[in-house]
Amino acid sequence: MKRIAFIPAASLWLSSNANAAVETGAAPAGSLFQVLLGLVLVLGLMAALAWALKRFGATRAAGSAVIRVVGGVSVGGRERVLVVEAGDQWIVIGVAPGRVNALATMARQENSAPMAGPAAKNFAGWLKQTMEKRNAQ
Repeated sequence: MKRIAFIPAASLWLSSNANAAVETGAAPAGSLFQVLLGLVLVLGLMAALAWALKRFGATRAAGSAVIRVVGGVSVGGRERVLVVEAGDQWIVIGVAPGRVNALATMARQENSAPMAGPAAKNFAGWLKQTMEKRNAQ
């Protein structure tokens, strides 16, 4: 709480000294120092506020997300194919700069854990097999 009380006191001191310097015709070097000190104070306050918002801000819980990414693969420089889970179904989408297209939908698979490690490397094979199963039905 002492830090919060320091900020208004410092700004009050800076403004009163700036007014006194203007009235007495003080040298510009002192005024420049006060301006720089005020700038440092404002930038420090902004950094502290950003840190506090990042530290104590409301963060979204990962478990409460309605849509989650199950897996994905890069198919070009800036293009990707993703499988997202929405409710009880999976949606295969193609993502390119400025564009998102739904490619296919399917029932949620029993292995609905996010892909990681070796499973993520074989995503193309898994996607092909799943699409073939869907088309055979």
